[in-house]
Amino acid sequence: MTATAEAAIVTEGLTKRYEELVAVDHLDFQISKGEIFGLLGPNGAGKTTTILMLLGLSEPTEGQARVVDLDPTRHPLDVKRVVGYVPDNVGFYPDLTGRQNLEYTAKLNRISSEVFESRIQTILEQIGLADAADRPAGTYSRGMRQRLGIADALVKEPQILILDEPTIGIDPEGTRELLELIRNLRDDRGVTVLLSSHLLHQVQSICDRVGIFVRGRMIAQGPVRELAARHIAEEVVTELAVTDWERAGEALWTVPGIKRIDRQADHWLLVSEKDVRPEVSKVLVERGIGILHLRRRDEGLDEIYTRYFEGEDSGRIN
Repeated sequence: MTATAEAAIVTEGLTKRYEELVAVDHLDFQISKGEIFGLLGPNGAGKTTTILMLLGLSEPTEGQARVVDLDPTRHPLDVKRVVGYVPDNVGFYPDLTGRQNLEYTAKLNRISSEVFESRIQTILEQIGLADAADRPAGTYSRGMRQRLGIADALVKEPQILILDEPTIGIDPEGTRELLELIRNLRDDRGVTVLLSSHLLHQVQSICDRVGIFVRGRMIAQGPVRELAARHIAEEVVTELAVTDWERAGEALWTVPGIKRIDRQADHWLLVSEKDVRPEVSKVLVERGIGILHLRRRDEGLDEIYTRYFEGEDSGRIN
């Protein structure tokens, strides 16, 4: 993979082995500056291991990564200066206030008090914690701690924000607000975001592109619509319900292009090489079989993910 001038993160053949276990397997991907990229995969897929290598906290067995044109293995401190990292379980000093925790981070990053006082106040207002800033962090809810974690990462004004499962344990309204905050950080500050998650709809709602990560391999990546289009080009799924299932089954196999019929509880899924709705309607009407509904199923990220994870595409790298 050739990095472009607009690339914030690039990996080439990035691999991590632990004896016989391959946690990350020859990973190739690129994230553009100002992009929100979703790393989507089940727990244990290798997402966190990948993040640790990007941060210079774990050394790859093979391959390489570049983070704003820095090698994390050789220049981990330089990478940490430009990357803000929010793990899935953010920890703070519970007896210190939210503001005091941020001030401590600012001092660790050698930011002068003249600079960090106004910067921290601006960040607290932006993330919606200004009213709670002087309360002990130990009294914060899970959602508030995640917000404080993002604020903590923003203190050093990073170019890249890496979020590992940021919405775990947060209620739906808190999740919506947190995702909106992430989107605003990209829009208002130009921050590049790498969002690691196993929650399909959240990734779909916020990310410009998605990488589907299974068993240490990136098996598909691109905009959700593009991923769906690849499947639409290969096969079309049509949902059908009829009044006479037995006779319909015989009739459907006479329709050219139908490859498979999956029987669900109250409908069938017709898997075909093309849109077969006109032919299906004609055959069923000619035989006097009533059609309760007939519609083409549009694929969202959940269907795409299920296909790649469970289906024949699990061995493909894109």
